Amino acid sequence: MSTLRAVEICAGAGGQAIGLHRAGFRHELAVELDANAAATLRVNTDWLVAEGDVADPAVWEPSNYQGIDLFAGGVPCPPFSIAGKQLGSADERDLFAWAVEQVAIIKPRALLLENVRGLASSRFTAYRQRVLDRLAEFGYVADWRLLHAADFGVAQLRPRFVLVAMKPDDAAYFDWPVPSADRLTVGEALKDLMSANGWPHAEEWAALANGVGPTLVGGSKKHGGADLGPTRAKAAWASLYVDGKGVADEAPGPDAPHPTEKMPRLTVDMVARLQGWQDSFEWTFSGRKTSQYRQVGNAFPPPVAQAIGAAIAAALQHRGESHEVPSLVSTVHDPVYRTLTTASGFVSASVLLKLLATQKDPEAQLKQRLETLGRDFEFEVAEFEGKPSYRLGEFKGFTGQSDHVRHSFLAKNRSRVS
Repeated sequence: MSTLRAVEICAGAGGQAIGLHRAGFRHELAVELDANAAATLRVNTDWLVAEGDVADPAVWEPSNYQGIDLFAGGVPCPPFSIAGKQLGSADERDLFAWAVEQVAIIKPRALLLENVRGLASSRFTAYRQRVLDRLAEFGYVADWRLLHAADFGVAQLRPRFVLVAMKPDDAAYFDWPVPSADRLTVGEALKDLMSANGWPHAEEWAALANGVGPTLVGGSKKHGGADLGPTRAKAAWASLYVDGKGVADEAPGPDAPHPTEKMPRLTVDMVARLQGWQDSFEWTFSGRKTSQYRQVGNAFPPPVAQAIGAAIAAALQHRGESHEVPSLVSTVHDPVYRTLTTASGFVSASVLLKLLATQKDPEAQLKQRLETLGRDFEFEVAEFEGKPSYRLGEFKGFTGQSDHVRHSFLAKNRSRVS
């Protein structure tokens, strides 16, 4: 039995948990809002599963897990998704900043949080900087990395933006996992499942599905039934001879036509395989088909979680060679944000424009950055001697405030939040 202990929030159907378990971690607690996903975790494991809003003290108490080896989770993606409005901290579902604040309470040896690629965009430069700054205040070295599932034996692209943070003594032994040069195609991954019901064209289909699949989209409870994503995603699946307009109950039978005549649809089992689930996991999903598909489609692929988990485990056990640790002073992504956060009062536009002097059209750049900052932070504008000046206020996002609008939103929309 591993001596490395983990607490995971927003655990979903267990994709990240499986990978971490295989990397040597033992879950002391998994927290999940969705009833079907929580049931999936209970059916497949003997872990303690807390069902409900992760930010509700009645569901679990973070202080009970002080000193845990790993605090991990895949907090909601819609606040950062390029496919959405990218509201960030203004989205009531955002839990990233809240999760970071729990580090000060739990004091884990390591933190692992993952989210969609949209969080890496320029829209969230200041948001990311704030995360790094907070972790530095708590005494952690943190780093972001964009990882693609296809680089770790998964037959879909699925880019994920991953944050890992550790105390300096452990961070000296951490190295990001190395991607594999080999890529698994959709046809290679699913040929046996496509042929399970005697479809005579499974071999030919596998040859046509000779590429890595686009990112699976689990969807949200606000929308209709299960399908493989928006129009662009469906077109990408069609190029691999997969009908993405729905999810099938079973594999094609002996009388099903050739894929060039009628493309097959994927089953939940096939989607799970494309997410990196293996038959050896002996994992079953609770709920009806649409719920099962969403659980799988929204998951963090187990092989990616295992690769990151193994790297974290090696660091915590001080395996390998140590290396220099970056300074706890986070890298400055945006000089405008840095200046405003360190200033004791208002900062004039002329001072901020000097910071952007090397940029093309500094005035337009400043306007854009200030507008972006205003979406995540309270913002004051004043005039001194007829010239505008700015002061950055409090972060708008949810970090645990008892009077935050998130509470009323969740109370009204609990059944629709995923």
